Amino acid sequence: MIRHYFDEIQVGDRNTTPARTITETDIVNFASLSGDWFPLHTDAEYASGTMYGERVAHGMLVLSVVTGLITLKPGAVQAFHGIEGLRFRRPTIIGDTVHAETEVLDLESRDQAGLVTSGLTVKNQRAETVTTARFRWLVARNT
Repeated sequence: MIRHYFDEIQVGDRNTTPARTITETDIVNFASLSGDWFPLHTDAEYASGTMYGERVAHGMLVLSVVTGLITLKPGAVQAFHGIEGLRFRRPTIIGDTVHAETEVLDLESRDQAGLVTSGLTVKNQRAETVTTARFRWLVARNT
């Protein structure tokens, strides 16, 4: 969560997003938008014969959902700079409720802005880690 200007952020700052439940509608809408109709996500009969025993959400759907839950301060956040070390650790199934926990890991000062690297951990309602990554944001100075 980037709620402040670069000069107001410290390594170790932590935040937790609100939670959101992943629905069948989310999966169908994401498949329609992305064109990813892989049967593990969209075909209940096929998915029942897999190691998961049921349909699982697209990893990128879960990442997109939690990215939308992250609070960003308009004017402070200049750009999303990238994702590093993205890992899908556990499946997210229909009905799972996910949230993200973030921690500022590094600050890299630039002239009029800085790069903020935050660790991202996505957890489900059972406190199981489903996704991890490092997000980098270009954040303006408060001048």
